[in-house]
Amino acid sequence: MRPQPFASRDPRTQPLPDTEEFRRYLASGWGPVDRRAEVIAGAGPAARRHRETIGEQFPGRTIVVTAGRSHVRSNDTEFGFRPDSDFVWLTSCQAEGAVLIMTPVGGRHEATLFIPEPVAAGDEAFYADPLRGELWIGPAAGLAEWTTALEVDVRSLEALGDALDALPADALGAGAPEPRVIDRVAPAADLAVALSAAKLVKDDWEIAQLRSAVDATVAGFRAVAAEFPAAIEFGGERWLQATFERHARTFGNGVGYSTVVGSGPHAPTLHWTRCDGPVLPGHVVLIDAGVEARSLYTADVTRSLPVDGTFTPAQREVHDLVERAHRAAMAEVGPGKSFLDMRSTAYESIATALHELGILRVSVDEAMSPRGQQHRRYLPSGTGHHLGLDVHDCAKIGEERYLAEPLRPGAVLTVEPGLYFQANDLTVPPELRGIGIRIEDDLLVTATGHEVLTAALPIDAKGIEAWLRESPA
Repeated sequence: MRPQPFASRDPRTQPLPDTEEFRRYLASGWGPVDRRAEVIAGAGPAARRHRETIGEQFPGRTIVVTAGRSHVRSNDTEFGFRPDSDFVWLTSCQAEGAVLIMTPVGGRHEATLFIPEPVAAGDEAFYADPLRGELWIGPAAGLAEWTTALEVDVRSLEALGDALDALPADALGAGAPEPRVIDRVAPAADLAVALSAAKLVKDDWEIAQLRSAVDATVAGFRAVAAEFPAAIEFGGERWLQATFERHARTFGNGVGYSTVVGSGPHAPTLHWTRCDGPVLPGHVVLIDAGVEARSLYTADVTRSLPVDGTFTPAQREVHDLVERAHRAAMAEVGPGKSFLDMRSTAYESIATALHELGILRVSVDEAMSPRGQQHRRYLPSGTGHHLGLDVHDCAKIGEERYLAEPLRPGAVLTVEPGLYFQANDLTVPPELRGIGIRIEDDLLVTATGHEVLTAALPIDAKGIEAWLRESPA
């Protein structure tokens, strides 16, 4: 928790000694600090290409995109800041409160990035403001350093007011809510859709970031599996969750979304982010987790792992059926195919599996009809999604386009069918109740088909058991 400042005009804290001598003392005697802007190699040129893509779709229109600010967690404490994904895609900048203005000039757009200046020694807020002062939060990159790192014109956020006053009446807005920007620029639905659609195909730099996130995630799953004995002995789901999140923070920016660790009867609960149950012998642990790279691109992977190293016959039966659906759905991922092709194949395979188990009391055709859908009781979620800066990327293009638009080389999406048999579901045979299985991989669409980015993790039961034996204890 951030400590209370010893001297501040903040009403929550002790008042400053109101003397000129004290202010001179706090302002002097400080040496230079490192103000380099930490930016992933190639990030600046990638953002410039992205701005050009969007600018070409809105000739003559001024575009304003905001990074956002941290949110209150409780009382006077805040969550860590994570900038708006559209803003990051256009700037590769992660500065809180920053604003991008793209101004049309001579058939193209010139970008200006407004960023808070460092609150350094010599400024009263340096020691008096616990949210901005560098005595409290440490050194920040300077405007010149940001300009060099991002290869874009960077100015002080103090100059934003004049820039906003000069905006034309038809300026387009996007990004996180920012009060003084919204007063002048309303969010534009067509800009939000264009930004979302532009991410349907990733460029080479973005794909490299996703590969990095996937590789770190695969290593994180191995780290988690190595902790099964400790989780059984004393730590439970919390221990496994913390293991992955420590790994994600060490080898990336952190996690890309709330980690799911569901053991035993918790595994069928799709969003079991509480992660507060025990891990017991005989359990299958469903782990849905992703490392967010320092560029903020994220992986999204799920495996269902037997903590004893071997599936029981009932667990194996369900896992084999999910694997069958998973492989069938992945086979539908390729150029010219649609997202709907993959999803429909996954649903039909799951409905067939339920019929074979005697759980689905209607025909597969009836279940797949719009008025049927009985299989969705046991698979209430979708079967995948686009992946990028957001774990559910490209979400603003609308359902019809999302499902029907042909996939193109460079698209990255997940495939994740599952079967979820709740412990209290009386329509399920007793031996299957409390079993939840999901398999999720990250796929890159290529010119000839697809590449499974997460191929280092096995998807078949036998392969998973062998992989667990190889995991260091």
